[in-house]
Amino acid sequence: MNKLAVVALGGNAILRGDQEGTIEQQEQNSRDTLSNLIYLIEEGYDIIISHGNGPQVGNILMRNDAGEEMYNIAQMPLDVCVADSQGGIGYMLEKELRNLLKDKGIDKEVITIVTQVVVDKNDPAFQNPTKRVGKIYNGKQAEKLKKDKGWEFKSSPKMEDGWRRVVPSPKPIRVLNEKVIEQLVRQGIIVITVGGGGVPVYIDENNHIRPSEAVIDKDLASAVIGAKLKADELYILTDVPYVYLNYNTPEQQKLELLNKEEIEKYIADGVFGEGNMSPKIKACLSFVENGGKKAVITEATKLSDKKYGTKIVLK
Repeated sequence: MNKLAVVALGGNAILRGDQEGTIEQQEQNSRDTLSNLIYLIEEGYDIIISHGNGPQVGNILMRNDAGEEMYNIAQMPLDVCVADSQGGIGYMLEKELRNLLKDKGIDKEVITIVTQVVVDKNDPAFQNPTKRVGKIYNGKQAEKLKKDKGWEFKSSPKMEDGWRRVVPSPKPIRVLNEKVIEQLVRQGIIVITVGGGGVPVYIDENNHIRPSEAVIDKDLASAVIGAKLKADELYILTDVPYVYLNYNTPEQQKLELLNKEEIEKYIADGVFGEGNMSPKIKACLSFVENGGKKAVITEATKLSDKKYGTKIVLK
């Protein structure tokens, strides 16, 4: 049986912070990032690809707002917006990857799955929404939306009297499509799944699937599906070649190998910021704790050069 790798594409893999976000820019970014995965395919790996969706789902939410304000079009809930972003980004990634494979003479099928991911409806995250989504509102607008829709808001550092909606980010428990994903990927089909962390759902008292107004961390979801399918390796691609201590300071120090004991100490000491590297490291630790052999955090262009990247192992 071939080795199985889960590759989680960071947000800059599709849309860079200094870009307008045109489809041409997103297609080029996707193509540039995916070209680095050809190495794994040529090495004989079966591949699962996941991806972020932050800017894209934010744009969908803003289109929701504009449609309601200008044309009285009913807004869609957050779970539908996440599913929309999964389909759109997945289509783009699948198209660009198919073209790359064709140019390389590699005969591989690629499929995108709009994926539901189960969370616990009693997860403590629902009592403390922290994930900012959508546009920035002024105080008056935020108060009205809180009254009309029950949304929660936190101040935005980007604008005086600026407020952004916040939603929970519960932990993923399992992926509803996991059996289908396993069947496909073990046939050698490249599967694009758990985009944006997956569409968050919970199971009610009647064992029915219910939507959840939340977002899931895509690295944690990638670790969950990787562990469930007994993947050998997890690659989290970001915008730096290593995890660093004292990042972007004169004392910056790259970390080439981390084990469980070291990670737990660093996290307890608050070394890694919760908003950036900490969730990635926690996802990698979860993956190796649940049977994965190795997890790697690195920059996409460094993927084929094994001397780069921070490797996370159990011991």
